[in-house]
Amino acid sequence: MPQPIWTLNELATATGAALPAADAAVSGFSIDTRSIKPGDVFVALKDQRDGHEFVSTAFKNGAVAALVAKSYVAKPGDGALIRVDDPLQGLEAIGRAARARLAPDARVIGVTGSVGKTGTKEMLRACFERVAPGRVHAADKSFNNHWGVPLTLASMPASTKYGVFEIGMNHAGEITPLTKMVRPHVAIITTVEAVHLEHFNSVDDIAEAKSEILLGLEPSGVAILNHDNPHFGLMAKRAGEAKRTIMSFGTKPGSDVCPSRFDLKADGTNTVVEINGQELAYRVAAPGAHIAQNALAVAAALSASGANTAEAIQALAALPAPTGRGARTLLSLDGGTALLIDESYNANPASMRSALAAMATVSRKDFPRRIAVLGDMLELGPESAALHAGLDVAIDGAGADLVFTSGTNMAHLNARIPEAKQAGWATNSNGIRDALLAAVRPGDVIMIKGSNGSRMMVLVEALKERFAPAA
Repeated sequence: MPQPIWTLNELATATGAALPAADAAVSGFSIDTRSIKPGDVFVALKDQRDGHEFVSTAFKNGAVAALVAKSYVAKPGDGALIRVDDPLQGLEAIGRAARARLAPDARVIGVTGSVGKTGTKEMLRACFERVAPGRVHAADKSFNNHWGVPLTLASMPASTKYGVFEIGMNHAGEITPLTKMVRPHVAIITTVEAVHLEHFNSVDDIAEAKSEILLGLEPSGVAILNHDNPHFGLMAKRAGEAKRTIMSFGTKPGSDVCPSRFDLKADGTNTVVEINGQELAYRVAAPGAHIAQNALAVAAALSASGANTAEAIQALAALPAPTGRGARTLLSLDGGTALLIDESYNANPASMRSALAAMATVSRKDFPRRIAVLGDMLELGPESAALHAGLDVAIDGAGADLVFTSGTNMAHLNARIPEAKQAGWATNSNGIRDALLAAVRPGDVIMIKGSNGSRMMVLVEALKERFAPAA
């Protein structure tokens, strides 16, 4: 069983609940009975389903206790119950208690932005782990919403030296309560782009919403902002109003963290930057200009957190792109290989352009033909048709030879693509599956991307099933 991080009595004190009949060690939290491990507390949240329906199952699967509403009627076989007015509020109280018990020299980093939150979080995790092994805490998944952030906080051991938290939103006002729980010493805004426009009047409004992360920044904290982004001025103004220190990053002259060398290659990026008078040379194994740009923010955050930046940043040389966010797989075909680039986790106009540009860095000498497989980008509001159609410029810039598209929004792009490049369109990803599998041949690079709801992952899985990964 993992090391204990709480006792039931401590959780009762944090939530204001009655002390349980018997104390016990707690090693984690779960909101899904399928992921319960011995020593976990099951949190009965109400979402699409009411978690109280699964409390008994949680105990059968090994839960040491359950955080439930006071109105919950215990069933035979139930174990210890921590009764609160509302389980989500109880989880938030535990999260705040976890943050409050960190040592004074611990550092907490919050990451938000329209694109690159999870990748930046993973880069920070790897870098901090290099200099403080076993004392770094971050969520294994993209737990960045109203329950994911307190769940990650609650699971944080008291011995944590560096805590890294991803904070997301799709409506104004959502980041404010989360950042005030996290209370970061360092806050990163990776970038501001036309994402979630369905819920905002303008990209300026998105920049305002992302700037909410500054409201929880500790008084001596540092705001790390993208100097290349057109909304830098607005974000810097908000940081100035909060009287917080700003560190800018980007390729724009005058950035606090600006590369003197930015060597983009198909297999990664070699970078040289100067931070606080110290020159740092490092390599980012995951390819793509967008990832290399976020690595500049990572370097700034390492410095602002007081870590050994020169040592910690070297971890990026061995950190591949995660599944669904640029992971690359060589596929075995009769007569050769093809390169699969898996960008299927999510998509918006900015990340689509970045993924296409990353595909273009793959040498035609090794992979002569480029195939883009693109699914709908969701939550773009009234501008959706124009934003999809406008990707034709990025497709031309990437030198795509064939383009498969799926979804009603991508029909607008398909209509803009020269007929010779139109490889197939369907209303959903399954509709282009067979045509894609039939089209792939040795020497192809295939990049697959779309929003989660577009279900582009099924095409990644289909290619790996048909063509075994090469050694």
